[in-house]
This record gives sequence, structure tokens and C-alpha cells, in this order.
Amino acid sequence: MKLSVVIPIYNEQENLGELYRRLRAVCEGLEDVSWQVIYVNDGSQDDSLEIMGDQSREDPRFCIVDLSRNFGHQAAISAGLAHAGGDAVICMDGDLQDPPEVIPDMLGRWEEGDKIVRAERRSRKEGGIRRLGFEAFHRIFDWISDFPVPAHSGIFGLMDRQALEELNKFTEKNRFFPGLRSWVGFTQGVVYYDRQERAAGMPKQSLRRLLRYALDAIFSFSYKPLRIMTMAGVLISTAGFLLACIFVIKRLIGIEIAQTGFTTLVTLVLFLGGVQLIAIGLLGEYLARIYDEVKQRPLYIIKDMHGVSAGQPERNPEPPSSPNSDHAEDQA
Repeated sequence: MKLSVVIPIYNEQENLGELYRRLRAVCEGLEDVSWQVIYVNDGSQDDSLEIMGDQSREDPRFCIVDLSRNFGHQAAISAGLAHAGGDAVICMDGDLQDPPEVIPDMLGRWEEGDKIVRAERRSRKEGGIRRLGFEAFHRIFDWISDFPVPAHSGIFGLMDRQALEELNKFTEKNRFFPGLRSWVGFTQGVVYYDRQERAAGMPKQSLRRLLRYALDAIFSFSYKPLRIMTMAGVLISTAGFLLACIFVIKRLIGIEIAQTGFTTLVTLVLFLGGVQLIAIGLLGEYLARIYDEVKQRPLYIIKDMHGVSAGQPERNPEPPSSPNSDHAEDQA
């Protein structure tokens, strides 16, 4: 069988050495498996590309797809998946929070017949506001999504060739990969793991990018925000109509109507104005995503590729006899 491992990379120079060592150890321990690792360089500004180049020269099973700039995490994943030629394709992050040692467990579930295998977190090491944000997102998304997407599952997982080919047909620009992977269907299994802390360096996904990612997830898989605003409009209109009827009845039967003060008037105006602005903002979020789709710009642009030929991994390419032999020749 052939296995492809897709890893988006953005400024991960501190982690690439350990990632290379652990991935190579795990994959070489797999029996009767021809494997490749596809690094997707998402516009790294540090020495990540040079380090990946050294690794690729040392072991040709480590390939590189170099994007022309930083297109974002989901676009980098899509670029790697489009060039993966394995019978099974595993996607994971490059910060070692997704441990490569889980790969044999996922292959075991795949060999049992699961077309898609999700790696679901039993626990995670993040703390502070990021941890609270992740927990809040999963709770909100679980309630608001129109399509069931399992919680506590990120990009770490395995896809069979058949499922991957269907996913690669998608053309949408604002992507939430865990949701798309679930939407494809097929038989899906799960393996559990403990998500680790970053091996080194700072998180590359800022809070702003994580918020955008959360909004892409919600607006890609739910119409509930629009329905909620519609119901809010109906309730507010009904309350206003009933209040008007009460005032009319009081006037007709001669009951004096108390004069509303400035505070009441301002509160009502601000409340209704706020609801209207929220509704307009929600419409704008959906409209912006429609605009992105209509422009039909490519999801990513590839500047260069190393070791990737027509998306097909080589059959058991021979690693160098000495781990440092090719590297030494390159240095010479």
C-alpha cells in the first residue's frame, strides 16, 4: 500500500528536526508500506523552507509543495491533499501537538474498513484564553451546526483514496476541513489521543485567525444565525404590535396612558438599532463568502515543488545508506 502524510508548515523551524525524526521512525516501522511526507510551505518567513530542503535531499520520501505566499492553513491543507497520491492520506499539523505515533492506530482502523478515521482529542494541554475559546467554539458549533460535525476533532486524521478524491472536487474558498471531511460521508471511525503542547516556538495561529476559522465553520455549516435573527424580528414585531394594541384599548376605554420618558425611548431605539445592525452584519458575513466564491480566484498558487510528481508517491524509494551522507555532499 501507499501512504501519504500531508503537513502544512508556516514558520516551524524549531519543530522540523524533531518532526522529521519522529515521522521517519514511525513510518519506517510500518510493514509493507510505501510512504511519502508532503510538506506544504505556506509562505514561511523563517528558515523552514531551507530545513525542509535539507530533509528532502537526505530522504527523498520527504517532498515539498512551496506556495507563492501565505494562503492560510486550510488552503495549505488543500494544496497538500491535491498532490497526495497514497491509498491512504493522513493530514496533521507540524507543531507536534498531533503525535505521529498515532499513525499506526489510524492505519489499523483503515485496514478494518473505515474510509475516514478521525483522531479525536481526549485531552489538550492549552490553557488560558485559547483553551476557553476552543471549548466555547465546540459547544457553540455543536448546537448551531445544521450538519453533525464531531467535536474535539481537528485536521488530524486519515482519508481513504476514494473519500479524498471526492473531497478534492470541492471548489469552495472558505473551508472548514473537519466539517468537509464529515460531510463527505463514507464509513468513519475514530481513534483517541491526548493532544500535546507545542514542541517548541509560539502558536502560529493568532486569535484573529482562529476567530475567522470559527466563523468559517459556523457560516459554512449553519443557517441558524439567519433563522435566529428572523425569529428575533418576529418576536420584537409581535411585542411591539401587542403593546400598540394595549395602548389603543386603554385610549378607547378612557384609561390615561402614562407618558414614556426619554430613558425608555433611548433604550428602545438603541435595542432595535442594535438588533438591526447584528442582522445586517450576519447578512454581510454570508454575502462576503458568496463574493469570494463568485470571484473564482484559485485557492492557492504553487511556486515550486520538490519530489512531488503528478501527485504519486514513489514505490519504496531507497533512503540513503547513511543518514548524513547526502547532506554532507550537499554541504560540500
